Amino acid sequence: MERKAREITVVKPSGMAAFSPRFELSLLPDTGFFTVFPGFCDVHVHFREPGFSYKETIRTGSLAAARGGYSAVCAMPNLSPVPDSPAHLAEELEIIRRDAAVRVYPYGALTVGEKGENLADLAGMASAAVAFSDDGKGVQSESMMRAAMEECRRLGKVLAAHCEDESLLRGGYIHDGAYARAHGHRGISAESEWGPIARDLRLAKETGCAYHVCHVSARESVALIRAAKKEGVDVTSETAPHYLLLTDDDLREEGRFKMNPPLRSEADREALLEGLLDGTVDMIATDHAPHSAEEKARGLEKSPFGIVGLETAFPLLYTKLVRPGVLPLEKLLDALTANPRQRFGIPLEGDCTVWDLETAFTVDPAEFLSMGKATPFEGERLFGRCLLTLAAGKTAYRKPENT
Repeated sequence: MERKAREITVVKPSGMAAFSPRFELSLLPDTGFFTVFPGFCDVHVHFREPGFSYKETIRTGSLAAARGGYSAVCAMPNLSPVPDSPAHLAEELEIIRRDAAVRVYPYGALTVGEKGENLADLAGMASAAVAFSDDGKGVQSESMMRAAMEECRRLGKVLAAHCEDESLLRGGYIHDGAYARAHGHRGISAESEWGPIARDLRLAKETGCAYHVCHVSARESVALIRAAKKEGVDVTSETAPHYLLLTDDDLREEGRFKMNPPLRSEADREALLEGLLDGTVDMIATDHAPHSAEEKARGLEKSPFGIVGLETAFPLLYTKLVRPGVLPLEKLLDALTANPRQRFGIPLEGDCTVWDLETAFTVDPAEFLSMGKATPFEGERLFGRCLLTLAAGKTAYRKPENT
């Protein structure tokens, strides 16, 4: 059957009824079926610059984002220098202005050096930071977290929390489940995540802080957040594609399966999906965390935590959840576009992404624009190729011909 000239469908998430994309048709192939979405928004990425540019740069990370359909991302502060003051944040902002291919919004750190001991200059950074977080480290002190929440509340900023009780880690590096026991690995308990969440939800209720839970992985965490929402706590949460699609049964003895929090059980995965469907989990973020090939070649125990995800997130979720009818497309788009933009105040004007949803491809990290190549989804056959991404009206990515 001969294809007609371009057939274009615009899909609007329920939270973005006013979405009206504009782009030059000449940027697309002459024939084919194309689907236009609002530009995706990821509120949790690690672009490693300044300080760790051998892993990723603002330029390579933002190009990877654009190739994945993302027109806006929020960059976490575990950098060197840590953006814990206006001067330190200015270094990152200058690189963003110079090199970013999409909208990149930096987080400011909650505490000086992300050490959890002294509150960072939140007021001084408030006009330039999208939100505040010590991501990569949990704030161990309740009094420090309370002080941070009170200041974020005063400033009208979101506090995004990496929830991890270090006293419960005990040297663990994968989920404390059947795989860890069968293969002699040290496990990370789910309580190390849900314990701090329970504490923070209580503090958020008391302070009125706008509280956001990063990378939720455990079923107990979902239940706590669901109950808090019913009580009127100002809380949102995110999970990541790998927690929705994989469990510790999928682990292999390779660094590309190591992330923090770790892949957990099937019951946890099902709870996350249920939370996404009922609105407990508001958004999906990649936690894109690139490392060098040498670092990730050290196996489960000795590799650093973190995988890349910007270039595979939508094809994975579309192929494995939307196409089988597990998750409505509109629900997925709310989690990738409307909800993160609304919570973090990120504009949509001039942002869209165009996809060919019919064409299958095989995940090949060698094709990634990210400097990081570690993904547990290497070799997967997926549907959905990004053809075009516009950020603030400018072409951030256009799929090369014959690829």
